[in-house]
Amino acid sequence: MKKDYWLGRWEREETGFHQNEINPYLRQYWQELNLAHGSEVFVPLCGKSCDMLWLREQGHPVLGVEFSAMAVQAFFKENGFSPHRVTGEKFSCYEAEGIRILCGDFFDLGKEDLMKTSAVYDRASLVALPPEMRERYARHLLNILPPATQILLVTLDYPQSEMEGPPFAISPGEVEALYREHAEIRLLAQLDILAQEPRFQERGLSRLHESIFLLTLRNSRM
Repeated sequence: MKKDYWLGRWEREETGFHQNEINPYLRQYWQELNLAHGSEVFVPLCGKSCDMLWLREQGHPVLGVEFSAMAVQAFFKENGFSPHRVTGEKFSCYEAEGIRILCGDFFDLGKEDLMKTSAVYDRASLVALPPEMRERYARHLLNILPPATQILLVTLDYPQSEMEGPPFAISPGEVEALYREHAEIRLLAQLDILAQEPRFQERGLSRLHESIFLLTLRNSRM
């Protein structure tokens, strides 16, 4: 899936993936991380997610990465922030009110960018990627995160043949395959949500499960 696809979605305001409310699973399961106050949280492919506001309210500096400058600018504007902007070689950095967003390519991130990160919140990143990109994404993420980082991961699972993603179907087995060599994986919940999702029913899905995982990276991984 090329970058132009997502840039086009933002330009055409085709952003059905954006949630205007705080994700309920974030509220319910964040405490499972037992994260110290002041610990930095990384939000990959963050868009203009208001979940970043909630994380900041819990006392966590937030670092996001997003390819669309339109999405980044919309986040700060819609929340009444006037960000300080610094343009670098690979990223333009927007920062205000304890939230810093790097505008650029996720795959250009290095260990130095995430050296202060203690946790990752991934609700809309892994599910946004087609199968051929997910292994590369997970491998890069594991390579740049500090040891013992925790990841709160939310995925969707459905018969992929019934609907063209994104969001793409990701089974618990695929999560295991992507991360088990380098992380302890704990399934916090698995919910049947099709009855509450008429837009997915209209697209012909016969089954829709949402899973919430807590991954804890091992001290020695790569």
